[in-house]
Amino acid sequence: MTDVAWIGTGVMGRAMCGHLLDAGHRLQVHSRTRERARELVDRGAEWRDSPREAAADAEVVCVMVGTPDDVREVTIGPEGALDAMAAGTFLVDLTTSSPDLAAEIARAAEARGVAAIDAPVSGGDVGARRGQLVVMAGGEAQAIDAVRPLLECFSSVIDHHGPAGAGQHTKMVNQILIAGGMVALCEGIEYARKAGLDPRRVIATVSQGAAGSWSLDNYGPRILDGDFEPGFMVDHFVKDLGIALAEARRLELSLPGLALAEQLYIATQAGGHGDRGTHSLIKTMQRLSGEQ
Repeated sequence: MTDVAWIGTGVMGRAMCGHLLDAGHRLQVHSRTRERARELVDRGAEWRDSPREAAADAEVVCVMVGTPDDVREVTIGPEGALDAMAAGTFLVDLTTSSPDLAAEIARAAEARGVAAIDAPVSGGDVGARRGQLVVMAGGEAQAIDAVRPLLECFSSVIDHHGPAGAGQHTKMVNQILIAGGMVALCEGIEYARKAGLDPRRVIATVSQGAAGSWSLDNYGPRILDGDFEPGFMVDHFVKDLGIALAEARRLELSLPGLALAEQLYIATQAGGHGDRGTHSLIKTMQRLSGEQ
C-alpha cells in the first residue's frame, strides 16, 4: 500500500485514479473542480484543497491535468505539489506536456531530492477504463522502476525512452501518428458514404487488412453512431499538436501533414466542437464537402 497524491480527475484521470483505489492504495486527491472528484471521494479517497495539501506526506504524487500551464501551476507554482514533497519521493506527470517543461520540473525536483518522471499516456478513455494505457516515460531508470507497480495499475505497457523530456517527445510522435490517422479515418468514412457503401461493413472489412488501426476500431463505430463524447477532447489535442509543431520548428523539421491536421482541428474547434472527442473531426470534413 502506497500513499499517493492524485492531482487532476478529468475523463482519464478519474478512471486511472480509480484503479489505484481498487489496488488498495491510499489516495489524497485534488482537482480544479471538486465535483469531478466526488466519485473517488465516495470510494475512499480523501479530498485536499490544493496540490500542495494533496502532496503533503505522499510517497508518490501523480499529475493528470490539461495543459502545460496547468502542469506548471500544480507542480512548481505557488501552491504546487513540489514544495510539500520530501526527499526520496516521486513526482509523476502523466499529462501530455512540453519536453522543456518536463526538464525544468526535473531540475527543480532534483534540487529537493525528489525524482521527477514525465510519463504521458496513450489509449484514451477506453484504455483508462480498462487499465490498458501505454506509458511513455522519461527520467531516471531507477525512479521509473520504483513507481512501476503503481503505473501497472492502469497500464499494460511502460517503456522508458531516456532522460527527462524523453517521455513527452515520444508522446509527440504518438500524437503526430494519431493526427494523420484520424484525418484518413474521417476521409475514408466520408468516401464510403458518398460512394453509396455501408460504412459499417466497409470498416469491418478493411480493419482486418493493412488499414486496420486502434482509431478505426474504436472511433469508427462512434462516428457512425453519432457518439462524440470525449475520450480525448479536441481542445486538448489542438494543444498537443501545437507542442509538436513548436518542437518541430526547434528541430528544424518540416512536418506538413501535421501542420494540415492542426489546421483541420482548429477548424473543428471553431465549429463549436472543442469539448467533443477528437473524432469530431468528421464534422469539419463533412462541412468541407458541403454536407453541413
